[in-house]
Amino acid sequence: MEEQAIGEATVPPAHWRPWLIFSLGLALSAGAIYTAGFGVFEEVFLRSGTVGLSVLLMILAQPLRLGGGIGRLLGPILDAGLFAATVVAIYWYFSLFEELETGLYDFTKADLWIAWLGLAVLLELTRRVFGLPLFIVCVLAIVYCLSGEQLPWILQHAGFSAEQTLRTLWYSFDGVFGRPVAVVTGFILVFIVFGVMLDGVGAGRSLLKIAFSLTGGLRGGPGHAAVVASAMFGTMSGSVAANVVGTGVFTIPMIKRRGLPAKFAGAIEAAASSGGQFMPPVMGAVAFIMADVTGIPYLTICVAALVPACFYYASLFCAVSVEAVKKGIQPIPRAEREVITRHDWLMSLGFLVPLAVIIGLLVSGRSAALAGFWATVTAAAIGLMLNPDLRRRPWHLITTLGKAGKSCATIMIAVAAVGIVIGAMNQTGLGLRFAALILSFADNSLIIALLLMMGGCLVLGMGMPTVPAYLIIVLVMGPAIEKLGVPTLIVHLFVVYYGVLSSITPPVAIAAYAAAPICGANPMATAVEAVRVALVGFIIPFVLVYNPSLSLVEGFNWPDFIWIAARLSLAIWLVATGLSGFERRRLPIWSRSLRLAAAAAMLLPIAGLSIGGFLAGAGLLAAARMAHLRAGRSAA
Repeated sequence: MEEQAIGEATVPPAHWRPWLIFSLGLALSAGAIYTAGFGVFEEVFLRSGTVGLSVLLMILAQPLRLGGGIGRLLGPILDAGLFAATVVAIYWYFSLFEELETGLYDFTKADLWIAWLGLAVLLELTRRVFGLPLFIVCVLAIVYCLSGEQLPWILQHAGFSAEQTLRTLWYSFDGVFGRPVAVVTGFILVFIVFGVMLDGVGAGRSLLKIAFSLTGGLRGGPGHAAVVASAMFGTMSGSVAANVVGTGVFTIPMIKRRGLPAKFAGAIEAAASSGGQFMPPVMGAVAFIMADVTGIPYLTICVAALVPACFYYASLFCAVSVEAVKKGIQPIPRAEREVITRHDWLMSLGFLVPLAVIIGLLVSGRSAALAGFWATVTAAAIGLMLNPDLRRRPWHLITTLGKAGKSCATIMIAVAAVGIVIGAMNQTGLGLRFAALILSFADNSLIIALLLMMGGCLVLGMGMPTVPAYLIIVLVMGPAIEKLGVPTLIVHLFVVYYGVLSSITPPVAIAAYAAAPICGANPMATAVEAVRVALVGFIIPFVLVYNPSLSLVEGFNWPDFIWIAARLSLAIWLVATGLSGFERRRLPIWSRSLRLAAAAAMLLPIAGLSIGGFLAGAGLLAAARMAHLRAGRSAA
């Protein structure tokens, strides 16, 4: 298995285009590793250079396709123009930066036209890589800066000229090359490289085999393996869709072969892959952005996110278990289960040891960037020590770095694009006005404000990767909830959850659309099924706000934590069986309704209802158990 994976990745580029893509990717990966380990690049060079290399790489990796005939000739010509425009725009920005810092520089027409050119290239690459949602948001942000004085209500602002807008969006550290780009280049890219390195040295395949073997004795088998594998890989990946494709090509066919429906196979993979974005320690790279935005230590964020994420995955485990029992699926026969070899256990160290290095360095007070640097070095060293095929072909590590660079370029395009939105928000003050609007609608009611924020997060996050979705949402909506007294950390976790879960929420549901071709089901049906199996995930952020002890950080005390943990555990099982309509046998509609009602009641922040709901839920399960025992005695 490992030899096949390594062989596929070491095919040398045959033409100039893949060779140039590989070279640019290698430069990005090497820069990310060097910056994380030594950090000696000048800031303006690091930000503009990384964005520039990323744009150039993606122009080559995703060329413009205009169909046959003249379009076949026109596409490469336009791409060559975009390539040249990128080089000019980045060079111009870098050459002017020292003068711009004084604040006294007078822009020329050439400066403005080159800035427009740079923004146009970035927008076009955003459209190619991420589709229309993020592209439209960025275009509207620019239009809003230029024309917002003509809009009504809270949208109206004082008005800004083209020079003022371009100074903010292009020629400053408040727009395209702003703080998010600095955080990504300084902390996140090295973890993207680390994630690709794990798969490149063979650790990824071994972990997948171990997950299948450990869950083979469960009736859900491959479904449970998909949950475990996606939790492990998803936390390292900054892209939900990439995680779905990466693990889904293995897990989804096996889930279907066990007899589970196609749409359920796709749904459980989409839901599990999405959850990796809020599973510590990396949280799909969003944890580092959150630490920078909030000023809260990274380890504190990881601790706060751990228990809610575990409950989310527990709910997916329950959904798989109930569905397997409902379909009459038995555990995989022992003879057919994955056989874990000594090599697999050894290669799993390629994941576990670097993870221990990350945690150890962070606990000792070292920076996240340095932890990522040593984790990457450790993964490569363990791969060379334990994988004989890698020792025979050590140049595979170089090709892996080239592949990692493409992943780095993808996330850089997204973060640079979202810098346009952040710059526009800061310049116009729309975020603060929007927060005031939410508060006025909510009339100081926390639950209404949270519902409004949930809806906004699901809409704003649709079609976007986790990092840009989080940044846009928290900028627009975060201040409103903080003003109602919710701790900053809880607010940001609330935003992350719904920003991530927007990837399975219809109508966009990019995770479900990525899973649908693999499972062979309708994308919309897969998305609806994903929302069903992940329903508890939509509830957990509300539970976290009203029960901050669940975070282990904010207002923690043991009695509150044990009480909410017990209620949430029972509610997860009641929701899983109530939605599925099955627990040992088919449930009548009244039992399903009572289970869902009891689950809702026990999670409400009202003491009488929560106690009553808990007792009612426990009573329903006890009654079902007694009925099952009586049926068994009667049959005997």
